[in-house]
Amino acid sequence: MNTPSSPDSPLKIALVTGASRETGLGREIARQLAQAGFRVLLTARQIAAAEGHAAALRAEGLDVVAHALDVTQDSSITALRAHVETTYGHLDVLINNAGSYYDAGATALTTDLAYAHEALELNLFGAWRMTQAFVPLLERSAHPRIVNVGSVAGSFEDPTLGLAAHPQGVPSYGISKTALHALTVKLALELKPRRILVNVICPGFVASHPGLEKFGARPVPDGARCIVWGALIPDDGPSGGFHRDGNPLPW
Repeated sequence: MNTPSSPDSPLKIALVTGASRETGLGREIARQLAQAGFRVLLTARQIAAAEGHAAALRAEGLDVVAHALDVTQDSSITALRAHVETTYGHLDVLINNAGSYYDAGATALTTDLAYAHEALELNLFGAWRMTQAFVPLLERSAHPRIVNVGSVAGSFEDPTLGLAAHPQGVPSYGISKTALHALTVKLALELKPRRILVNVICPGFVASHPGLEKFGARPVPDGARCIVWGALIPDDGPSGGFHRDGNPLPW
C-alpha cells in the first residue's frame, strides 16, 4: 500500500487529523477525499480507532491508510512527518480537523481555565503545529491545500452561536476557533508566494453524535462535503477565507 510516488505517476496524498469516532467528520472526510482520488492518511490518537476506520473504508474499495497522531505532541507529529516524507516525498492536502472542548453553557468568567488551555492546545496549536511541520512537504505538491475546520462559534457576527450572540455559549471552544480563524488569515498571506491555499471552513451543526438529528443537526456527509470543497478548489480559488458549503461566512 505504501508505494512511493514518482514523477511519472504521482499519488495525490491527503492527511486528515482527528478521525477517532465512527460517526465523526474525520472518517467521512477521509471517505470523500478517497472517492475524489486521494490516498488518505487517516489519523487518530489511538491507532486502533484509526485502523478500524481505515479498514472499513478499504472494504468500500477506497485507498485509506491508518496512522496514530496526537496533534498536541511534537514527537507524534515529527514521526508522522518523517514517514510521509520517506514514503511519499510530498503532501497535497492537510485537513486540520482535530478539535473538541465544547463547553456548552459556560461563560468566560466561570469556565475552568485549565479546560480552556486544553481547548487552545488542541483546536489552535494542534493545527499550528501540523502546518509548520507539513508546509515543506506541501510545497512539493502541484496543488497544495490546507483546510482548517472552524466554527461560527468563533465568529463575531453569527447571530446564533457567535461570540457576541449571548453571554453563555461555548467560550473555550469559541475563542479557540476565533484564534484558528486568525491563524488561517495569517497563514494565507504568508503562504501565497508558495502557492498554498489556506481556508477555514465551518461544517455547521452536524450529527456527529447519535440523537443530534432531532435537534436539527445536518447529516455528517453534508458537513464533510463542504470541508472537502476546500481541498478541491482550483488554483485561482479563494485563500484566507471563512466558508460553508462554498459560500463566505461573516467573521
